[in-house]
Amino acid sequence: KPAHIMLRNSVFSCFVFYGVLLVLKMYVIAVITGQIRLRKKAFANPEDALRHGGLQYHREDPYVERCRRAHINDMENILPFLFLGAIYSMTGPSLWVARLHFLVFFICRVLHSVAYLLALQAPTRSVAYTLAQIPCVSMAVQILMAVKSYA
Repeated sequence: KPAHIMLRNSVFSCFVFYGVLLVLKMYVIAVITGQIRLRKKAFANPEDALRHGGLQYHREDPYVERCRRAHINDMENILPFLFLGAIYSMTGPSLWVARLHFLVFFICRVLHSVAYLLALQAPTRSVAYTLAQIPCVSMAVQILMAVKSYA
C-alpha cells in the first residue's frame, strides 16, 4: 500500500518515469561498453582475455575507454539526480515545473551520452553536461529552502 500512496503523488510519479528511463539508459551504455569490448577484443581482466583468445587481449582500447567514461559520467550525475529528484518530489513543487526539471535533465543526459559515444564535436558534450546541472542545482536549492528551518 505505501508504494501505491506515493505513486498518487503526480510529481513523484513523473520523477519515477524519468528516473527509470535514466537507469535504463545507464544499462544500455553498460551493454554497449561490453559489446564494444567483445568487438575490439580489449578485456580489462586476464581471465576474460584468456577466454576470448589469449592474454594479448588483456589491453585497453581507446573506444572502449570512451564508453567506460560515458558510463562513469552517468553514474556521477544520474545517481545524485535520483536522490535530488526523489526528495524534491516531496517538497510539493508544481507538476509543470517539476516535469520541466526532470525532462531537461533527461534530454541533456541522453544528448551527453550520444555526444560521448559518437565523439561529437565540442562543445556538444560539455553544453549537455552543463545544462543538465541546472535542474539539479535548482532542485538542491529548493530542497534546502524547504528544510532550512530544521538545520
